[in-house]
Amino acid sequence: MPHIRLNEELPGIRSLFDFRPETAGPLCRLADILLHQSSSLSRADRELIATYVSSLNDCYYCQTSHGAIAAYHLGGDEGAVLHVKRDFTTAPISRKLKTLLAIAEKVQKGGKQVAAADVENAKKAGATDLEVHDTVLIAAAFCMYNRYVDGLGTWAPQDAESYKQRAATVAEGGYNRIPSDVKHQTNGQIP
Repeated sequence: MPHIRLNEELPGIRSLFDFRPETAGPLCRLADILLHQSSSLSRADRELIATYVSSLNDCYYCQTSHGAIAAYHLGGDEGAVLHVKRDFTTAPISRKLKTLLAIAEKVQKGGKQVAAADVENAKKAGATDLEVHDTVLIAAAFCMYNRYVDGLGTWAPQDAESYKQRAATVAEGGYNRIPSDVKHQTNGQIP
């Protein structure tokens, strides 16, 4: 049960965006830049980083929603997403992504956990400075998003199908449309 009065029709972060649209816009723009806009890292890779960090933080809503988006980008391969969450070191992903996930895992524990050797390892695997930067920022941002969602006690659907349906919309349209999508869901009435 949410700790504050939220729109009961909207799950997870979507109910928080509805509650405080002034913060929804910047948070959605950040997610769109990091996960959806053009990058040398694929959208699937970036969504896997968000999913992995969310799973480490035990945020059911975020790991399930971003996992569904990652699977969509991977042609529906939910098994690969689950494998990354369980043990990315043996998952069928690139060596570069494995090194970036190792950095993301350290960021989740605390920013000072990342060592120069971790970055050097990622660069040896082909990661650019921008890819290392974005990995750290995705991991840090998802620690914030996860704590936002769970800290206010939002609810999360338990059926996987609802996440799959939403995944296609977000994967194709990005994150900038989410505040207007929330507004549409509430008949234009944003409190």
